[in-house]
Amino acid sequence: MLRLYGRLLAARIRSDWQYRTSFLTLLFSQALVITLELITVVFLLRLVPDLGGWSTAEVVFLYGLATVPFAISDVFVSAVERVANYVREGTFDVVLLRPLPPLLQISAREFQLRRAGKVVPAVGALVWATTQVDIQWGPTSLFMVALALTSGTVIYSALWIASASAAFWTVNSREALNAVTYGGQFANQYPAHVYDGWIRAVLGWGIPLAFVAYVPVIGLLGPANPLGVPRWLVFATPAVAAIALTVALALWRFGIAHYRSTGS
Repeated sequence: MLRLYGRLLAARIRSDWQYRTSFLTLLFSQALVITLELITVVFLLRLVPDLGGWSTAEVVFLYGLATVPFAISDVFVSAVERVANYVREGTFDVVLLRPLPPLLQISAREFQLRRAGKVVPAVGALVWATTQVDIQWGPTSLFMVALALTSGTVIYSALWIASASAAFWTVNSREALNAVTYGGQFANQYPAHVYDGWIRAVLGWGIPLAFVAYVPVIGLLGPANPLGVPRWLVFATPAVAAIALTVALALWRFGIAHYRSTGS
């Protein structure tokens, strides 16, 4: 199954590469978007060098931990949000007839390598921040960073899948759901304690995006912690990611089970 998925991705990449100028332009534009976001964060930190008790390096480190997983999940999973088009057009029936899970089919068919342009500047920001923060690098800290990046990618992927599942009941809610996916990622670029309580409750712990970057930064760096988040909570991120993915896949399967086609 994974071999077939890889072949579908390869075919999609070859198709996109036939239009090289368009592909490279879009790849550069994706990188530019993330770069401009980072410039905005840095500009803000120049005006407010102590953001919620966090230094510039700590906030950029948070930005990197939040953006790298989002960029990776955006490349491989975010295309599932286009399931709304399949449901509305009635072509989701064709997807169900093929011997490959619908989730993998849509992710492969709508795969766009140009989205990978977001990964490079995000990784650059994270690498720069690692040279500026006060941390003793070793096997444990490197493992915790890898754990945070992996768990964050899974949490973001679960968010894409869960939001896409809503298409089985309301096919025109994509923009509203983008407020949760893209909006949540934007909010995740800053320390959670600078937001009002209800925002933290919804986007931080309810979804739960705080485990993507905020909790790992608390565990790794021990910066100002007005919320009193335990540092050991960073080791709970894999469990949170597993639960989030389980819930998202359950919603996806529930949506497919109640899919009734267009009747056309």
